[in-house]
Amino acid sequence: MNILLLGSGGRESAFAWKISQSDQCSQLFIAPGNGGTGAYGKNVNLNPNNFEAVRALVLKEGIELVVVGPEEPLVNGIHDFFAADSALSQIPVIGPKKEGAILEGSKDFSKQFMARHGIPTAASRSFTKDNLEDGLAYLQAHAMPVVLKADGLAAGKGVLILDNPAEAQAELKLMLSGKFGDAGTTVVIEEFLSGIELSVFVLTDGDNYVILPEAKDYKRIGQADTGLNTGGMGSVSPVPFASQAFLDEVERDIIIPTVNGLKKDAIDYTGFIFFGLIKVNEKPFVIEYNCRMGDPETESVIPRIENDLVELFVAAGKRKLKDYKLNISPKNAATVMIVAGGYPGDYEKGKTITGIENIRKSLAFHAGTILETGVIKTNGGRVIAITSLQDTQFEALQSATADAARIYFDGKYFREDIGFDLV
Repeated sequence: MNILLLGSGGRESAFAWKISQSDQCSQLFIAPGNGGTGAYGKNVNLNPNNFEAVRALVLKEGIELVVVGPEEPLVNGIHDFFAADSALSQIPVIGPKKEGAILEGSKDFSKQFMARHGIPTAASRSFTKDNLEDGLAYLQAHAMPVVLKADGLAAGKGVLILDNPAEAQAELKLMLSGKFGDAGTTVVIEEFLSGIELSVFVLTDGDNYVILPEAKDYKRIGQADTGLNTGGMGSVSPVPFASQAFLDEVERDIIIPTVNGLKKDAIDYTGFIFFGLIKVNEKPFVIEYNCRMGDPETESVIPRIENDLVELFVAAGKRKLKDYKLNISPKNAATVMIVAGGYPGDYEKGKTITGIENIRKSLAFHAGTILETGVIKTNGGRVIAITSLQDTQFEALQSATADAARIYFDGKYFREDIGFDLV
C-alpha cells in the first residue's frame, strides 16, 4: 500500500525507517520530511497543516494509510477533515480526532478528564483573566514550589516551576496577559510533585490497546540536567527504575482508566497516547498527556519493536488490536541528540554536516536537516538523533555517545552524560 507520513523531525525519521522495512509498504511519502528521510521514501514539500494540500497529495498518489507524527495537525483536526470528506473517509488515519487531541491541546481539559475518571495526577486549579484575583490569592496560599502551565500548545515552553509566591503571581499575570499568546488564555496552577519522570506509550484503536516500550528522556540542555529546557536531548529504553510491578500499576491505574474514560466520554480515539509520568514514592502520577509519540523517545522506542509497524497500524485502523501481540526486543536503546550551537536559544542554520557515514554501531535519525544539492545541512535546533541498540544499557550509551562524536558541523553540541545516571 502507499503510505503518507506527516512530519519532519527525528520522530518521523524513526517511523519512516521502520515503515520502509514493511512488506506491506509499496511506497512511502513523507511530508515534508527532512534531509535524511528521503532514504526511506519520497519527501513532499508541503505543510501538514494545509489540509487541502494533504488531500490533493493523498488522491494523486493513491494513499491508503496516513500516519500523523506531530501534534499540531491533530489538534487542528486533520482526522476530522478526512472523516468528513467522502473521497478520504475510508482511509485510516493514525492519530486521534480533534476531540481526542484536546487531551494534549488543553491542559485544563486533561485535568478535568483525569479528575472525572479517577486517574492519579497532581492537584490543580485553572484560572483566566476573569478570575485573576482568585488566582493571585490561590498562589499566595499555595505551598512552594508551584507549577504554572499554559492551557494550550506553547511549543514546549508553557510550563514554569516557581519557588516563591511573588514570582509566581507575577508570572501568572504575564501568562494571562499574552506571554504565550492564545495558549495562555487559561493557566493551570498545579502542585509540584517530586520524583523521577518517565514516558509510557500506547497505541489504541478506540476499544483496545497495545503498550509500547517505556522510555525516559532528558530535557535540560546542560550536563547533569542543568540549564534551559529543550525539546529533548536524548532518551533511553527500557527504564531501569520502572519495574514490572510498577508498569503493571501504570496499566491498571492509568492506562485502562484513560482508554475506558475516552469511551465513556464518547471520544473516538485511534492513535497514540503518550503518558508523561512521574514516579513518587513508588506510585505513578500523570504529569501530562500527549496525543502522539514523544521525540526523542520515539527514536529509542521504535528500534525495540520487532513487529511490522505497518501491520500494527493497519490493525489499529481496523479496530483489531484486541488480540495483537507486540514483540519487544530485550535489548537496550540509547539516543543522543546532536543540536545546533546556541540551542534552545538563537541558533544558526545552513551548517554543512559531515561524518554521518563514520558512525559504527548506531542509527542516525535526522531531525533538523535539509538536503541541498547533495549536501546535508543543519535546518533546526535539534539536528540528528543517534540511536544505538545493544545488549546492555551501558553498551548502548557508550556506542551512541561515541558515534555522536563522529559527526561534525560548525557549533555542534551534544550531552555526553545521557542515561549514565541510570547505570
